[in-house]
Amino acid sequence: MSLLELIINFLENTGIASFFESGGWKNLIMILVGGVFLYLAIAKKFEPYLLIPISVGIILVNIFPEIYFTQTSEVTSIAQAKAGDRGLLGILHYGVEYEIYPCLIFIGIGATTDFAPLISNKKTMILGAAAQIGIFAAFLGAIALSQTGISAFNFTIGDAAGIGIIGGADGPTAILVSNKLASSDLTAGIALAAYSYMALVPVIFPPIIKLFTTKKERLIKMETVNEVSKKDKILFPIIVTIVCCVLVPSCTPLIGSLMFGNLVKESGVVPNIVHTASNALLYICTILLGLSVGATAIGTAFIQWKTIMIFVLGILAFIIAAISGLLGGKIMCKLTKGKINPMIGAAGVSAVPMAARVVHKIGQEEDSDNFLLMHAMGPNVAGVIGSAVAAGILLSLIG
Repeated sequence: MSLLELIINFLENTGIASFFESGGWKNLIMILVGGVFLYLAIAKKFEPYLLIPISVGIILVNIFPEIYFTQTSEVTSIAQAKAGDRGLLGILHYGVEYEIYPCLIFIGIGATTDFAPLISNKKTMILGAAAQIGIFAAFLGAIALSQTGISAFNFTIGDAAGIGIIGGADGPTAILVSNKLASSDLTAGIALAAYSYMALVPVIFPPIIKLFTTKKERLIKMETVNEVSKKDKILFPIIVTIVCCVLVPSCTPLIGSLMFGNLVKESGVVPNIVHTASNALLYICTILLGLSVGATAIGTAFIQWKTIMIFVLGILAFIIAAISGLLGGKIMCKLTKGKINPMIGAAGVSAVPMAARVVHKIGQEEDSDNFLLMHAMGPNVAGVIGSAVAAGILLSLIG
């Protein structure tokens, strides 16, 4: 082989050359998307623990697809890669497909979650439930669109369930539901939409909250959260596990993992397990999940009308969830004669603790002496339970 042939062969195998092939421009677009996510994570600090690994996964797979797919696989869908050998990120993705990462992450979340605000003010559980309306609204909306006959709206009932769960603002739950029910070529879009909107809570929520509440309502100060006994903290995860898993058995993997993590925390007798679950386990699984989910977003398979519609329906689900929580908060405010600040209803989505922090920040902007964080954490952690139960309901109905 001559020197010229070696140079030509090298140039043909560069990532730049692939951008000029049929559909290669889609990979270039996804690299730019990955760059935008990196900017949001680093410059704006929007969920950096999630967005940085997701962004890197997107960028790597669109430069070198073989890091997920084998060289013998035709890069058109994730389903095709399942049949053969995989690259590094493709192997890591098995943890997503077999529900390992979502459940391990829920153990870590449970070990870092304090349910005391919810236990001390059980009424806020209603707000966590109200926010799940967004899930079912998007689910029904996707089914309705599929009846139009337009190819971009041709969603199966399983696809609709995966799209709906985006409204719960819970990435691990969205991954679990979409892997079980949705079409394989849509799972990447559902997962990325869920994590993207989770990261954008500080951008999406403030205008919605201000639109649906008055200044007078935003200024409401709530009473100090009552002290919760250790006995109640220990009993809570046990009772929730039994009740939820008996009523909706399909939610057992998520609820069981979440409550197990919380039980070891509240027991106070296994500090090393708590430390490992809330730090090493949680962050290792977050890294692996982020990289492997990002690596499913290869441009030639990802950029399609259905994916665009997933993001449109996903943001609608997210907005409806926030509005439902706020309306629930306004009703509760009336019933309690102004003792509940309706803004905490927006924290009923499962984006812990970012949704609660956003509510607290808006309250501080209105009155620097108004401290809503612990009050908002009640519906926020209730939203985690609610989204897992909603996922279980969808799995029971469709799976």
